[in-house]
Amino acid sequence: MTTLTPAPAGSTSRPTAAGGRLAALGRAELTLLLRSRATLVTAVLLPSVTAFAMRGMVKGLDLGGTGLSVATVMLPGALATALFFAVYTNLVGVYVVRREGLVLKRLRSGEVRDWEILVGSALPALAVAFVQSVLLAVGLTVFLDAAAPPAPHLVVLGLLLGMAMLVAGAALTAAFTRTAESAQLTFLPFLLVTMAASGVFAPRELLPDAAAEVADRLPFSPVMDLLRGGWTGDLGAVDQLRLTLLALVWTGVAVFAVHRRFRWGPRS
Repeated sequence: MTTLTPAPAGSTSRPTAAGGRLAALGRAELTLLLRSRATLVTAVLLPSVTAFAMRGMVKGLDLGGTGLSVATVMLPGALATALFFAVYTNLVGVYVVRREGLVLKRLRSGEVRDWEILVGSALPALAVAFVQSVLLAVGLTVFLDAAAPPAPHLVVLGLLLGMAMLVAGAALTAAFTRTAESAQLTFLPFLLVTMAASGVFAPRELLPDAAAEVADRLPFSPVMDLLRGGWTGDLGAVDQLRLTLLALVWTGVAVFAVHRRFRWGPRS
């Protein structure tokens, strides 16, 4: 009969070891983030400036018949902007620079697993995005004299799904980015299409019917619907489940593509 030998005293369990490696990677990336003024401006100041600058544009939209107000358009859009600039555009550069500098290759040669490298490197960006989302939500609520979200759990769910999707999306974009210089451009197609068509700056209800049907199927659209549903409170349980599953499917597709295409060594 096989017997189980207890772990030696003082040994570290697998979950604890993984947590320690993630924390170490996160601390290292946080140090580098704080040293980069350009990255801090992009991740911290740009979303805030963009969010408050949206008011004039949103007030010029014809929202009649959409059931939306300036607040229910601006608040979800501001959170989405924070996610894109703090997580997506930031991490594309992080992954490419670390790859071209052989950092990822050296990390991979040790005990750190692949997903730990990608997630650990993303932790500071995720923390910045979360804190900034809270500050923007509070600040814009006061600025717009808006009511608190009637379904705050949808806001939290949308933020978590959006973060997971954009981390995977950043890694996938980095896989097709050859140099650190080109990392400043390769995120633009996904960013611009999402901003224009997924309802970040203007609700998809304002698009022509054919364009709206296509936009509904874009990866970030379910995240936007969940964020907006947090402030409108008009999403039923079935719609919440459908949007959550759709966001998870898109995230799963991105994770699968990263597993197949991500390069750990320099491409240049």
